[in-house]
Amino acid sequence: MASYRLVIKPSASKEIEALPKQDRKRVVARIEGLEKDPRPVGSEKLSGNEQYRLRQGNYRILYS
Repeated sequence: MASYRLVIKPSASKEIEALPKQDRKRVVARIEGLEKDPRPVGSEKLSGNEQYRLRQGNYRILYS
C-alpha cells in the first residue's frame, strides 16, 4: 500500500490555530487521517482540478 505525505501550508496552519479548541482537535485528527487514506468516506472531488473536499462538522477541509 502506498504511503502519503502530509504538508500543511502556513496559511492553513494559522486558520487551524484560530479554531476553538474542541473543533481544532477534530479537524486536526481528520487531516492526519488523510495521510493513511487520502479519499475517505465522505470526501468529494471538486470539479475542474485535482482537489478534494472533506467535511468535519461545520468546517470544510480542502486538499489535493
